[in-house]
Amino acid sequence: MKENLTELLDGLISRDYEEDWFEFKENWFEPHQLGEYISGMSNAAALVGQEYAYFVWGVEDKTHKIVGTSFDYHRDVRNEPLEHYLARQLKPDLDFRFMETTFHGKRVVILIIPAAKDVPTSFDKSRYYRIGSSKVNLMDYPEREARLFMALRGEIPTIEKTVSEYQDLTFNKLFAYYGSKGISLNRRNFKKNLNLLTADGRYNVMAQLLSDNSQIPIRFGLFTGKTKASAMYAVREFGNDCLLYSLDGILRYGEVLNVPQADERNRIVERKEVMLFNQDAYREAVINAFVHNHWLEGAPAFTVFQDRLEILSRGSLPPKQTMDGFFAGESVPVNEKLARIILQLHISEQTGRGVPAIVNVYGKQAFRFTENNIKVTIPFERLSDGGNVPVKSKKAPVDDVNTSVTTPVGDTNTPVTTPVTVTVGVSDKILEYCNEPHGILEIAAHLGYKEKKTVRKYLTPLLEQGRIAMTVPEKPNSRLQKYITIK
Repeated sequence: MKENLTELLDGLISRDYEEDWFEFKENWFEPHQLGEYISGMSNAAALVGQEYAYFVWGVEDKTHKIVGTSFDYHRDVRNEPLEHYLARQLKPDLDFRFMETTFHGKRVVILIIPAAKDVPTSFDKSRYYRIGSSKVNLMDYPEREARLFMALRGEIPTIEKTVSEYQDLTFNKLFAYYGSKGISLNRRNFKKNLNLLTADGRYNVMAQLLSDNSQIPIRFGLFTGKTKASAMYAVREFGNDCLLYSLDGILRYGEVLNVPQADERNRIVERKEVMLFNQDAYREAVINAFVHNHWLEGAPAFTVFQDRLEILSRGSLPPKQTMDGFFAGESVPVNEKLARIILQLHISEQTGRGVPAIVNVYGKQAFRFTENNIKVTIPFERLSDGGNVPVKSKKAPVDDVNTSVTTPVGDTNTPVTTPVTVTVGVSDKILEYCNEPHGILEIAAHLGYKEKKTVRKYLTPLLEQGRIAMTVPEKPNSRLQKYITIK
């Protein structure tokens, strides 16, 4: 238990929402319900690995504003002291305690509740549990009850300890990925070395994630407007694959979305490019979403809107992670073994770098914490002159300022239309210049660019639309390759 109550309260109110193991009230008092809360929060604390749960009077639950309280924990309940009334009906015996302090000049009362040990804590012969801000009867949630018993046996559910429902797994892609990084996996020992087996020798969820078919969908949804109420362009599928390839695919897809915008403002000689968003921040946010996601609760979700990109990972902050530590980059991995693999493969070069890198570009406001997930919002930096707008579907007429990109979904041949922001003036110049065949270096020189990489970001959408073609299509990387406009 933290003896410093001020430090404890600072840590609790710094969180954007109430979690299963703490609750804020002002002057609320319902003795029987308080007993149910003690049961539920004691059990919830045990499941998430917290030593204590906390019920706090004197703080608004929505705003976390310190308002003070007149709550009196010395009162009687039917001629019985409150503490005795609660202790008598709690099983097994629980050493809870009330404490009070002055916090920001206001009186605050804290009920400190030990986490359940050995067996779940019950009140009045019923076991309760907390789900977010709701108190429920544990019997109505058998899966959570089973997980609680695992935690009480010292077996907090993780992707390493949880048995996969799929046991006919293969790992050809895992070996190929390691090989591509110059690392050789030992086929006899890799399951043990990578922690892919439970204690009884069955494949765990970690193995499922790294197998050739994870059976877990990971999707990139693209919308035309600023909310999910707007029309959807497409859903890009990256799941049902070895997790490492899914991660690579989403990282590469960010480069497709992040088309440079030509900034003609105040141009003297060389044009300036403005990217739609910061690629490094995107990369760190994606890697964090994979490494810290609670895979037992579902996959991360990726959504593109007209003005922003959202990356959502399941679960909340680890119990021992403070908000200050989170923003300072003090990493507390949710999936420690998976994080080690990501480091071993040099996908991420440094633990704890991700959050500070994102905050450095977009500020702390890029992060939003709810009861069940963490969302990172990456705003788009559009040029103010209106030269860049979201593209329309191929089903819509293509006008002078709109274009579209078709991208195959998964292993099918069905195209979808992806809303990639394209600098139309540059695209038009390429189409006009390539009325006669030209190589990529010639196109770059014509546009005033020094690198082929920049030109490819404009060529790729035009090629996928069928508005421009290669003169040597059977050899895309041929040194003789040229491009010609399709009329």
